[in-house]
Amino acid sequence: MHWINVLVLTVMLGSGLQIFNAHPTLNWGRQSYDGARPFLDLSQGFPSWATIPSQQWLAMGRRWHLFFAWLLLINGLAYIAYSIRSRHLSRDLTPDGAQLRGIGRSILDHLRLRHPHGAEALRYNVLQKIAYLTVIFVLLPFIVLTGLGMSPRMNSFISGWVELLGGRQSARTLHFLAAAFLLGFVLVHLFEVLVTGVWNNLRSMITGRYQITPLPGEALPPKADIDGN
Repeated sequence: MHWINVLVLTVMLGSGLQIFNAHPTLNWGRQSYDGARPFLDLSQGFPSWATIPSQQWLAMGRRWHLFFAWLLLINGLAYIAYSIRSRHLSRDLTPDGAQLRGIGRSILDHLRLRHPHGAEALRYNVLQKIAYLTVIFVLLPFIVLTGLGMSPRMNSFISGWVELLGGRQSARTLHFLAAAFLLGFVLVHLFEVLVTGVWNNLRSMITGRYQITPLPGEALPPKADIDGN
């Protein structure tokens, strides 16, 4: 499911930039031709190497974007169902009271690039848990909602709900900003993978084996892959 998301989000980002280039401004309200100044104006648009397709082709960009949006939705629902059934959500992603009380220290550790060692490295820290839960249950659903808000058919199917977002152009702006936050999360995620060991992280995703160096006198889980050096 992780690697499906990598493919899907890459294509959706490129095709989304293709769609944006057809009208490279962000506005607020129901329409973009009411004389109000744009919220953001990128008159040059994004370069062709960042868009899918590479040439200006709005119709094909929309097809790519909407097709992979369905894959993202189906994959996301499957992941949530698996996480609940396997107790991954409650066991691994839900922070406990002690972790929440230590959130300040965790922020400082991350800013100083201090990462957990020993058995602590086998568990998600509180910032990881909050970030994952926010992306899964807030950011991605919000992106889907604002994406639907740009559809005239969805507005006619359930009339009036788009106005809760401020109008169709507001939904477009919120969709763009939410996608930017998601891209920021991905970049931070990749940075953390790099600084904590690319091979060890990738191997643990595929095989379930994560190599750790035990702290002095530390008792490790029975199936931990221990680095004795």
